[in-house]
Amino acid sequence: MTIELWYLFLTSILLTVLWIPHIYGQATTQGPLTPEDYVNLRDYSKFPAWVRRADRAHINLVEQFGAFAGLVLIAHVLGISTTLTVWAAATFFFARLLHTVVMISGFKHFMFRTVVFTVAFLALLVFAWEIFANAG
Repeated sequence: MTIELWYLFLTSILLTVLWIPHIYGQATTQGPLTPEDYVNLRDYSKFPAWVRRADRAHINLVEQFGAFAGLVLIAHVLGISTTLTVWAAATFFFARLLHTVVMISGFKHFMFRTVVFTVAFLALLVFAWEIFANAG
């Protein structure tokens, strides 16, 4: 397994478990779902802010995961693994992990959440550039 695939695996695990804080918060603040909740979704404005942020953190990773997975798999199929692809994959994973913590905690200083998101996005661009530069 390449290092890039390892970070894809770790990011997949993060995505797999990231729904748990939101559901935990939902269940502990509003109780378990009722049959009516399956028809009429609960009013998210009634949840504490950290529960809404946990949901957003999960959705945000879902939105970026496809691009990351696609780039890692394309590089793998093409046999491209460079120092930059390794660093970009690691940077993406750790930035997304940090983004999760910052988002759920509600840390609001220095626009840090935006900075961390941008770092992850730039890692995707670097990864894409390396594929383009080294493809055949």
